[in-house]
Amino acid sequence: MTDFAIDEDIAKAATLASHFYTSNTLFDQAKEKIFAQSWQFCTFREVIRTPGQVVPVSILPGCLDESVLLIRDMEDQLRCVSNVCTHRGNMLVDSPCIAQQHIKCRYHGRRFNLQGEFIHMPEFEKTENFPTQNDHLIQVPFATLDPFIFASINPAISFEELIQPIKERLYWLPMSQMRFDPNRSRDYLVKAHWALYCENYLEGLHIPFVHKALRAVLDYGNYTTELFPYCNLQLGLSNGGEDCFVIPDEAQDAGKAVAAYYYWIFPNTMLNFYPWGCSVNVVKPLGPELTKVSFLSFVLDESKLHIGAGAELDKVEREDEAVVESVQRGIRSRFYKQGRYSATREQGVHHFHQLLAKFLSD
Repeated sequence: MTDFAIDEDIAKAATLASHFYTSNTLFDQAKEKIFAQSWQFCTFREVIRTPGQVVPVSILPGCLDESVLLIRDMEDQLRCVSNVCTHRGNMLVDSPCIAQQHIKCRYHGRRFNLQGEFIHMPEFEKTENFPTQNDHLIQVPFATLDPFIFASINPAISFEELIQPIKERLYWLPMSQMRFDPNRSRDYLVKAHWALYCENYLEGLHIPFVHKALRAVLDYGNYTTELFPYCNLQLGLSNGGEDCFVIPDEAQDAGKAVAAYYYWIFPNTMLNFYPWGCSVNVVKPLGPELTKVSFLSFVLDESKLHIGAGAELDKVEREDEAVVESVQRGIRSRFYKQGRYSATREQGVHHFHQLLAKFLSD
C-alpha cells in the first residue's frame, strides 16, 4: 500500500491516488479494514425505552449489513447482541417487539434470554459437550453519546477515546433532550465515492465558491479546523449574532459567536450541532461510485430552526452533491492522478487521508 502513504507534512504531501476512488478491490478492502473496525451510528435511545423491548438494527446498511439486536432487558439495562441464531444462522428478529423473558428462533426453537445467553434447544439431549460459550449470542460492542447509540463489529479504538473531544467541548449542551424529527430527516443518493463526500465535508475551502448563502452567515475568515486523533472539528463562527449558541462563561468557546460545531468522526459520521439541535449525517458506501447519505435531525429548540448556518441543510446538501459528483467524473480522467493540499484550509482532508492510509495498511 505504499502508493497510499501520506506525508505527515501537509505542505509537502500529495493526496490519495485517483484509483482509490474507482477500485472495486480497495472498496471491498475498506469494508473490513476501515468500517468493520470503526464505530457506526445505529439509532437513538427513543426507539428502545421499555424493558423487554428488542429492536433489530443493521450496522452500516448497504455496506457491512451486520444485523444486531438492541435489547433493553427486564433490569432496564441496554444490551447489543448478534441477531443470528447460533444453531444454523437463522435471523432471529425481523422487527421491533416486546420479548417478555426470552428470544425464540422460529426455525428450530432455540431460545435465548434477554442477556443473549443460550437457554434451551429441543432435541439436543444426546449432543455431546453442549451447550458451550459458542451457543450464546455474540455480545456486540456498543456505546452512547446521548441520545445517539453507536456499535462496532471489531473496534480498533475505544468509543471514549473517539468522542472525548466532543464531550469535553460540549459538556454544557443538553444533547439528551434532543428529539428525533422524522419530517426533517431524509436520505440522499450521491453518485460518487464515499470518501469524496467526506473530503468535501472536511474542508471549508469550497464554501465561498459553492455555498453562497452559507458564506453569507458564516465568518469565513475565522473558519477553523481542529484535529484530534480520530475526529476533528470545524468551528463556524457567525457573521451576525442572533443565530449563535448561548455558551456558559466557563466553557472553552465563551465569548465566541459560534453558529455551528461541525464534528467529523472517522470514518463516515458527522455530528453537526446548531443552536436548534443536531443534524447527524451518516455516509453509507454502496459501491465505488455510489453513496447514500442519511440526514437525521434531532431538535432541541424549534424556534431556531430557520436561522443561521443550520437553516438550509437541503440546499447545502444538493450543492455538495453536484460538486462531489463532478469530482467523481473528473478523477476517472487519464490526465489526473493526485493533487496537493491547501496547508491553511485542507487540514481535515489531510488528516482523513492519513487515517485511511493507516487503516488500509494495517
